[in-house]
Amino acid sequence: MQLRYSIFGESHGPGIGVVIEGLPSGLAVDMDFIQSEMDRRRAKKGGLSTTRLESDCPEIVSGVFEGRTTGTPLCAMIRNENTRSGDYTRTMDLARPSHADYTGRIRYNGYNDYRGGGHFSGRLTAPMVFAGALAKLWLAEQGIRVGGHILRIGSVEDIPFDLANVSNEQLDRLAGQSMPTISEQAGLQMQEIIQQARENLTSVGGMIQIAVTGLPAGIGSPDDSLEGIISRNVFAVPAVKGIEFGLGFGFGSAYGHEVNDPMRMDGERVISTTNNNGGILGGISSGMPVVFQVVIKPTPSISREQQTVDMEKLTDAALVIHGRHDPCILSRATVVVEAAAALAVMQAMLDR
Repeated sequence: MQLRYSIFGESHGPGIGVVIEGLPSGLAVDMDFIQSEMDRRRAKKGGLSTTRLESDCPEIVSGVFEGRTTGTPLCAMIRNENTRSGDYTRTMDLARPSHADYTGRIRYNGYNDYRGGGHFSGRLTAPMVFAGALAKLWLAEQGIRVGGHILRIGSVEDIPFDLANVSNEQLDRLAGQSMPTISEQAGLQMQEIIQQARENLTSVGGMIQIAVTGLPAGIGSPDDSLEGIISRNVFAVPAVKGIEFGLGFGFGSAYGHEVNDPMRMDGERVISTTNNNGGILGGISSGMPVVFQVVIKPTPSISREQQTVDMEKLTDAALVIHGRHDPCILSRATVVVEAAAALAVMQAMLDR
């Protein structure tokens, strides 16, 4: 069975949504859990994110009957209720630096919806969270959990996961936090960094660390590696610019005897005493926690004057972006990257 999903809609259109094909029939659809995941992605108050507040209550149009999936395509829609398209009409021909305004206009011959970034907006991550919540429900039935935390914002770093020992209790605690960090002090310092970025009319990026626990050995293959499946899904999140598994780029300055993962028996189960490879060997899960980090770029929409081009006149221009934008998306993006990972792991499980 092949799991596929397609996200539709635009930031300032009537609504956004997702169509999911290949969901197993009979999965109990826990709407309370799904809404709690949607709420984790919603804007935060206190100047930490955009002032655009949406209820983000998904409406299931098809594929669910009497509370369980039917196995036919599932379609869900989320209404856009708080749009201010006038913020974009004034600058519709000015490409916002580091946005997809220019590339989207070229790709779609100028017919793309430019309002709020259209289909390229971070708003489109809401239906991904919905789909990811369904994947998490299915994975939980298999004893698999997906969770994450903010590893870095600006110059502030959180305590990283113990690569060889990530507990479900730890993932539960993180999921209940508006600023998901292992260190409370790091979370407070990160909030200060975000506030400073907002006051300085700019934005700030960071890193998110994700862990998958309970995944058995043997998932993935050399020609369709588990790293590749996860990466394809994670790069569907607009702000992601890099990914590494386990020690990642740290391997580049290490010696084999320092980073090889020693193996031993734990009863009848093979484990490794360290997990520098992030739970994947040869593109296949090893049975250890799958752990990876992603880099999230600073939100491109900032209130400082920037140099750009007028795409209609083909002249140089200056741009000051108005509207409601996040000074940092890390607190909202953690659940989005979790969703992408959950969908990837579910795909790999069904494909085996």
